[in-house]
Amino acid sequence: MRRIILITGGQRSGKSRHAQELAKSLSPHPIYLATARIWDEEFRQRVARHQADRGPEWVNLEEDKFLNRHCVEGQVVVIDCVTLWCTNFFYDLQSRTDEALKAIQAEFDSFTQQDACFIFVTNELGMGGVAMDPVQRRFTDLQGWVNQYIAARADEVILMVSGIPVTIK
Repeated sequence: MRRIILITGGQRSGKSRHAQELAKSLSPHPIYLATARIWDEEFRQRVARHQADRGPEWVNLEEDKFLNRHCVEGQVVVIDCVTLWCTNFFYDLQSRTDEALKAIQAEFDSFTQQDACFIFVTNELGMGGVAMDPVQRRFTDLQGWVNQYIAARADEVILMVSGIPVTIK
């Protein structure tokens, strides 16, 4: 059953919607593993709305960094999203890109050893202009390297363009 699917694309391209539809087609009770940190009350309310929108068939988990804390053996799990997951490592490691990349790769490898179907959602940050801020440029580099790492290990890679899934791999 072990399967890794990467769904990538730009902001509001339909990545999460597609990932959730795919997960529901594969399991009656998929897992949604959210990687966002809740910084304020407004964001907490947004998270609650998204959970309610997904419906009762979903198992909702929250984990900002250490995905391997969760046993998902035999399950279909949507990890949404890689960009926020990378942000948490990048921020906690004070923008030290090399250390963040190694930590993310190790966590990915450990988590995906489980016999499960993993659907990772990520953003293609590098498809836009070059950021003027050096910290943002380092983060964009990190995100690109992580996307490449996951894509190389994925069984399938899907690029979302204007709500349309385009199979890359």
